[in-house]
Amino acid sequence: MSKKTSIKRRLTGYIFTRFLLWGVIYTALLLGSFLFARAFLGSFIWYSDNSLYHLFRLINDYNVFFLGGLWLMGVGIIFLHYWFKTLGYLEQVVKAAGEIYNPTEELITLPAELNEVENQMNQTKLQVTRNERAAREAEQRKNDLVVYLAHDLKTPLTSVIGYLTLLRDEREISKELQEKYLSISLNKAERLEELINEFFDITRFNLTNLTLELSRVNITRMLEQIIFEAGPSFKEKELSCELKAEGDIYIRCDAGKMQRVFDNLLRNAINYSFEGDTIVAAIKPEGDNIHFIFINHGNTIQEEKLSRIFEQFYRLDTARQSRTGGAGLGLAIAKEIVELHNGKITAASKDEIITFEIVMPAGL
Repeated sequence: MSKKTSIKRRLTGYIFTRFLLWGVIYTALLLGSFLFARAFLGSFIWYSDNSLYHLFRLINDYNVFFLGGLWLMGVGIIFLHYWFKTLGYLEQVVKAAGEIYNPTEELITLPAELNEVENQMNQTKLQVTRNERAAREAEQRKNDLVVYLAHDLKTPLTSVIGYLTLLRDEREISKELQEKYLSISLNKAERLEELINEFFDITRFNLTNLTLELSRVNITRMLEQIIFEAGPSFKEKELSCELKAEGDIYIRCDAGKMQRVFDNLLRNAINYSFEGDTIVAAIKPEGDNIHFIFINHGNTIQEEKLSRIFEQFYRLDTARQSRTGGAGLGLAIAKEIVELHNGKITAASKDEIITFEIVMPAGL
């Protein structure tokens, strides 16, 4: 039984019970009053020339019709009372529904009979408020990132133009210096490409239209390929990566999107690892689920930051360091893709050990 049906039944039961109770009370009072009045009036001697005698006799002769009329009138009044009360409840609920999207912290208040409805509406209102606040914060972070990226684009671009201008204008430059300038220009151009890619990520970020193309995938081979392709990044920070998996492990998933998830997690581990560290990527089948675990050693992430690490456009290093600066989308995208596969992703950080774990159904 759904929650809405349950509330409806309880409220209907409450109104019907109250109506029935007052109907019984009214019936008992009406019948008791009639019997008392009959006994009380019967204790007197009445004469036919008394005008009240004929009235009381008429009532006594037709007591069934008299009591029936009074009973119907009373029950009708009770029915109308609860009918209008029900309409009043409906009016209050409709009014309260309009307050759900009212941007205030004031809670919705309903009569005691609608306590459960009140609680649900207040929960919805709080959730709407939280979502709106999160959306505003995400939009602000996005706008800030665009400003930062626009500023950051100038630095590598200026360097590239400067070194290429030197190579063009300096005719008697040594080969060694030429190679140095070219190497610097290439590094700056690569950084420029990264920043432009961040711009693309920000402008096309829309996960509402994500659809999965499921197939049977050798996830072990996929991770081996991703780790191999990340070789230059490992070498740059003197890192290594160890894959722990017992043979070929298969899972039903969207290969392209899961590749993006693992690539984002691995890149995150590279960016926030100590130099010379060994990153561990492990695959552990457990029952019908597959656990993917990524472990690296880096600065412990504060609990406050850890709780927001999967938010859109949220970055750990707000100072936009050149080696770790990103759009803050990688983990948000990873979380969305994992949840589309009916999985769950979590993060933990303690004693300079950072762990990301994905639990997904094998789905084979």
